[in-house]
Amino acid sequence: MIDKREILDLAAQNSLTPHVIEKDYVLGWMLAGIYAHEELAEKWIFKGGTCLKKCFFETYRFSEDLDFTLRDEAQLDEALLKRVFADVGAWVYEETGIEVPADQQEFDIYRNPRGNLSCQGKISYKGPVSPTRPLPRIKLDLTADEHVVLPPETVEIFHPYSDAPEEGIEVLAYDYVEAFAEKFRALAERTRPRDLYDVVNLYRNADARPERVQFVDVLRQKCAFKGINLPQLVDIAPHRGDVEAGWIGMLNHQLPALLPIASFWDTLPEIFDWLHGQVVESVLPVMAMAASAPLIHERIVDFPAGTHGQSFIETIRFAGGNRLVVEIDYRDQKGKRSTRAIEAYSLRRSKAGDVLLMAVRADDGQPRSYLLNSILGVTPTQRTFTPRYPVELTPTGFQSIPATARSTGIVAPRTSARRRRASSSGPTYVFRCTVCGKLFERKTHDSTLRSHKNRAGYQCYGTYGTYVRTKY
Repeated sequence: MIDKREILDLAAQNSLTPHVIEKDYVLGWMLAGIYAHEELAEKWIFKGGTCLKKCFFETYRFSEDLDFTLRDEAQLDEALLKRVFADVGAWVYEETGIEVPADQQEFDIYRNPRGNLSCQGKISYKGPVSPTRPLPRIKLDLTADEHVVLPPETVEIFHPYSDAPEEGIEVLAYDYVEAFAEKFRALAERTRPRDLYDVVNLYRNADARPERVQFVDVLRQKCAFKGINLPQLVDIAPHRGDVEAGWIGMLNHQLPALLPIASFWDTLPEIFDWLHGQVVESVLPVMAMAASAPLIHERIVDFPAGTHGQSFIETIRFAGGNRLVVEIDYRDQKGKRSTRAIEAYSLRRSKAGDVLLMAVRADDGQPRSYLLNSILGVTPTQRTFTPRYPVELTPTGFQSIPATARSTGIVAPRTSARRRRASSSGPTYVFRCTVCGKLFERKTHDSTLRSHKNRAGYQCYGTYGTYVRTKY
């Protein structure tokens, strides 16, 4: 188990409470335990908001539930669930030291509106910063009668913590198009603040936006299963008051800063026009760069942890993704300090090796670049902007500046079923487990191994590897 300091550092970096970061950490290991269990791994399909956060978009709202569609309704049985989650809890404790008490697990089996079995579960845990009593809980939402339209995918989750398994954590998850369609269906059916945030956030990631015809087909099938029509804006409009009333309470603890609901609600007409084929998608121009600008015209693909300015990256990402103007406390090359309101767009590296934040001055629209090392503070405002150029800080597949040394890069959904981790520059050392022969890559010449699965999927307890080669 990671120590308390790692949680506190990440909480400060993400402008969130330590308990939100701890829950994200525990969620990752619970997923590892579920998909290490032979009775669950091939029959539980991960979905919902936490799936979007852990599988597709690292820079996203944090979540607290685990939602699954089960392929076997017989597993919606209280005795079976208590047994398998006792196994999962024991596995997680053995791997990490996170306590998951078997006597503090609850499973409520009930009949859903379609007359079939579903389950609401609660799993207690004790992590690095949890109080002793009452223990925090993870909520489980299990259904077995959902209509899964597209084949699920095996995906490696984002788990940017120092004790992550060398081989990563893989889950069986909804296809991204179906995950997006499910959120759209939820927005039409129940219109909760989280649904509005999710749909707008997913739509704004233009490079990851599904092909419209396929998306509508999947959405139509999801809606038909629930007995509702394809969503129309007129169906959503009457619920604005309820969404506004719950906006702060439902979202504020999951995000680094409070977001103005108007900027999300006012995006709905465009989204529905797109859904119904009534809008021609425009392509934003690339930010112009002066011929004399000392830039390499490629986005940064590596940004080692610990570099000055690292702590501001997540705030900048968050603001860019949510179209918020930020105020930066900046010291220029002459040593003069000032506050500047900007729209953040991308990160580039100069020929001198400096990291540059490419931005636009919010007051006059002039493009500017700012040395990340000269930024002393970043504060999101409640002022929104309409992008003049592509926002390449958001999780759309272009940049991979990790939050920690182990953090993964952002990749567009569906480019690959298994993501590659971003790593610091320099050689990578390859070791072979002396027991099972599985290969591991390390950034240091350290041959010690954690227990892991062998190629056949069984647990291997080999603790040392033999050096194979060096990759550059």
